[in-house]
Amino acid sequence: MGIFSEIFSWWGGNTWGTRLYIWRKMKQVGEDGLGNRYYEQVKGVGPVGKPRRFVTYKNGAEASKVPAEWHGWLHYTVDTPPTDQDYQAKPWQKPHRQNMTGTAEAYRPDGSILTAARRPRGTGDYKPWKPE
Repeated sequence: MGIFSEIFSWWGGNTWGTRLYIWRKMKQVGEDGLGNRYYEQVKGVGPVGKPRRFVTYKNGAEASKVPAEWHGWLHYTVDTPPTDQDYQAKPWQKPHRQNMTGTAEAYRPDGSILTAARRPRGTGDYKPWKPE
């Protein structure tokens, strides 16, 4: 995010106030493959009684851009950040992909008005409930 965006917008998530807060009270813990930076409070505790944890996004604030390994650390599920441990993804884990809702790559099931596929025909096994 450029300096111009930080001066004139608050919706990107990283403003001058955020930058100042990070500089005064946080230390950088690591960075993920998408360029997001992760921070932890140096002194004191946050609202949950533990040091506050924080992320600044590389390109716009979108929570679905946080990979699984960092999500666990941000939400206090694990105490050690992925940079301090040898994190290996499980064989069944797919690579991280951000939320694609609202884009051309969004999931559209068969029968959606936005896809050419036809909706599967009903099988007739549905029986509506009738009050007695």
